[in-house]
Amino acid sequence: MSDFTSNFWSVYVAGISLVGIFACLVLLWFSGKAKAMTANDNTTGHVWDGDLREMNNPLPRWWVWLFIITVVFSLAYLAMYPGLGNYAGKFGWSQVGQYEAEIAKGNKEVEPLYAKFNSMKPEDMAGDAQAMAIGERLFMNNCSQCHGSDARGSKGFPNLTDKDWLHGGTPDKIVETLAKGRMGNMPPMAAAVGTSDDVRNVANYVLSLSGSPHDSVKAALGKSKFGACAACHGVDGKGNQALGAPNLTDDIWLHGWGENSIVAMINNGKVNQMPAQEGKLTESQIHVLASYVWSLSNKPGAVALK
Repeated sequence: MSDFTSNFWSVYVAGISLVGIFACLVLLWFSGKAKAMTANDNTTGHVWDGDLREMNNPLPRWWVWLFIITVVFSLAYLAMYPGLGNYAGKFGWSQVGQYEAEIAKGNKEVEPLYAKFNSMKPEDMAGDAQAMAIGERLFMNNCSQCHGSDARGSKGFPNLTDKDWLHGGTPDKIVETLAKGRMGNMPPMAAAVGTSDDVRNVANYVLSLSGSPHDSVKAALGKSKFGACAACHGVDGKGNQALGAPNLTDDIWLHGWGENSIVAMINNGKVNQMPAQEGKLTESQIHVLASYVWSLSNKPGAVALK
């Protein structure tokens, strides 16, 4: 790992680049100075197919100058642009800088389009066809890779079309989630719960909270051990949006349903991350996107969730 954090590879790349360029110059000079043994007719003595002879003529001048121009261009390019290891070049150009400049230009061009939505409430925007069309495009480009094109999610990725929210489903909370991202962390709890049998008992008790099929005897035994989980999920198991702790009393299972899935979660824990979008999207774009996400589980004109 130290090789990738040291200066070695930068020097290595720069050295290979310069050696290659100057080697071309040396080869060009040597080929112009070297004299080959030739016969009286200026041939080298190599013959193919009986009558095809190799002549000992110098390279055409225009060809030689093309080689020289190529070498000069290479040196000028490496001086102006990054190409010699970590040397940034006189122009200071970079792929990241080019990307950010193009993004900034694009955002400036579409800024007037978003300006009309800045003062609109998400509840009102949910009934605006143009805003929802823009929001849908933003969702497809930035969110559908995890949550699906229909926003119904999949295992490990929340369904955005229901009213089950880990961190809250109000427009302000959705904006906060989009802008800052979320880090969900369920620590391994087996040691706190007790033995492997205790873990299975707690898993059955958790299943009982949502009315899912379970072993009632094990669930009864697991109720007292659920105290290790109540700190986050609450004594009643209804979760805590301030912590991002899921509600265990409904039939929505983000990471899989059933005794074995719950046992695995208790034993191993889980870390989930929702990446922050504020570095990719403007404030106006996040406002429109949040309104679109809110509209997925709320009818246009409805009152925002409390």
